[in-house]
Amino acid sequence: MGGAPDGRTTVPASEPTILATSMGFFARGRGPQVLRPGPIFDLGAELAQAGPEPRICYLGQAVGDQPTNLTAVYGAFAGTRFRLSHLALFPMPNVEDIRAHLLAQDVIWVGGGSVANLVAVWRVHGLDEILHECWQAGVVLGGVSAGSICWHVGGATDSFGPDLRGFTDGLGWLPYGNGVHYDSEEQRRPLMHRLVGEGTLPVAHCTDDGVGLVYRGDKLVEAVADREGVSAYEISRGTDGTVREAIIAPRLLS
Repeated sequence: MGGAPDGRTTVPASEPTILATSMGFFARGRGPQVLRPGPIFDLGAELAQAGPEPRICYLGQAVGDQPTNLTAVYGAFAGTRFRLSHLALFPMPNVEDIRAHLLAQDVIWVGGGSVANLVAVWRVHGLDEILHECWQAGVVLGGVSAGSICWHVGGATDSFGPDLRGFTDGLGWLPYGNGVHYDSEEQRRPLMHRLVGEGTLPVAHCTDDGVGLVYRGDKLVEAVADREGVSAYEISRGTDGTVREAIIAPRLLS
């Protein structure tokens, strides 16, 4: 179809869509920075109703737009069908018209790192408002770790040091807590239980490594996984004050 006024050449997602995950790239070969895209990116393109060459923009503010991080991401997408770009904010924006650039994407993917720093930098640049507009316009928003927690009320974070702490200053478009790396970092599960149990966080959705959550609007519609043997979870507080953990079985992506 022809180009739209915002620069998009494909049909946007049918509803505002977020992919909040503990998944993303697979390691390729022996080098820790040699990556390949996992199936979550194809799902994002599918949900965005993208064409044969989906436009995806990478945001790496959670690690301060490190050049080595960007190099690894560009290497991962080299030779794929995706048309990759990135938005950097350090030391200044690399894109003249941030709003127009992001609205022209099919998928915006946010990398991991410090969620506290991520949302603070976004707010300074007004990126929170632009990303909300993109979400409502049908650009699929996604991310891993900090790039998952950021869309929620908050979660457990190592933004402030190796001992995890509660974080409650997320964008809050998804009215839940969010727990990432639930099966691989031993502090995650007990802290999420405590944060929900004491009322610091509302009902929370958590993901093992390799699992992602699909939200349409602000409703969780399914969990997906890129491997066997992993799960998503809903953590809630009962009327008697006890914390309950329910498994959300994921659909395995091919």
